[in-house]
Amino acid sequence: MKRPPEYRVQHTTYVADRCKPLTQAAKQGNIAFHALARHGYPGSPLHPKELEGIMSVGFWDASAKQEWGLETHCNEGIELTFMETGRLNFTVEKKYTLKPGDMTLTRPWQPHSLGDPCITPGRLHWVILDVGVRKPHQKWRWPQWFILEPEDIKQLTVLMRQNENPVGSAGPGIAACFQKIAKVLQGADNSLKISRLTILINELFLSLYETLKNRRMKLEPELITSNRTVELFLESLIGNQQLLARQWSIDSMADFCHLGVTHFTRLCKTLSNMTPMQYLNTQRIEAAAMMMQQKPERSITEIAFHCGFNSSQYFATVFKKIKGQSPKQYQQKASNRHPQKK
Repeated sequence: MKRPPEYRVQHTTYVADRCKPLTQAAKQGNIAFHALARHGYPGSPLHPKELEGIMSVGFWDASAKQEWGLETHCNEGIELTFMETGRLNFTVEKKYTLKPGDMTLTRPWQPHSLGDPCITPGRLHWVILDVGVRKPHQKWRWPQWFILEPEDIKQLTVLMRQNENPVGSAGPGIAACFQKIAKVLQGADNSLKISRLTILINELFLSLYETLKNRRMKLEPELITSNRTVELFLESLIGNQQLLARQWSIDSMADFCHLGVTHFTRLCKTLSNMTPMQYLNTQRIEAAAMMMQQKPERSITEIAFHCGFNSSQYFATVFKKIKGQSPKQYQQKASNRHPQKK
């Protein structure tokens, strides 16, 4: 099975969601669930040539409060959801309460969660479509079975990329499309299922285009730049021990951002006034200093390696340059502030 990708945002690493609690709840009969999916997402498997790019399309119907929720995660694509009935807590940067008629729109680099902490009674629809992007600046590639006119797809892409309003009213068009999709997924006749879904998903995104266009939203072009991609990467390093411990090179950092080395280095310098390695070492030293304060009993060598340094001598050199004192002096002061209990 394909391993789900990881997404790093600020202090945390997220894995693309596989909705295991949902799968378990459906198996136990706690929730009605119908979906088609691929690459480990729950649901009946899609053939490789069916609905290319669709990672999951489906709905659940919870008649009672569940003992599970979908913790903070990201998806391998843009996700559009529709709350048909009930209410549900939804968090992306801040907490929302979805009510009947609401929709959400999230992109691969936006961590989000459902339930706080549990799923409440309600009927939720969704579609996850992979348009070939993992970073804000990358070009979206819509599947060939999309029949919208090229100019309409272009404008829809702009509206979906250049706004950060994750929750809004779906409107009757989007609601009707999701309800029709649900009927097809529940139907016993499989002979025309994929053809019907192809038409309905096209209709769904056409309705989304009309809805977003009528909102007259303020667009934010800076959200789709290489600058934004590097900004998110630099934020992800702050305080992230797992990420800081990786053996980064300038090449690997640029590759992670899907940028050339020269372009990546220039943007890093613009955003932080440091070279990539200077910024990385600064964040590693800050993490090491925090560890010394929280766990002054740990050895300096152990802390150095834990934060990504291959040499305790080099760690000491960089630490003194940034903090103005040796690691031993800093650790001693931290130990004096937090004496070990006998």
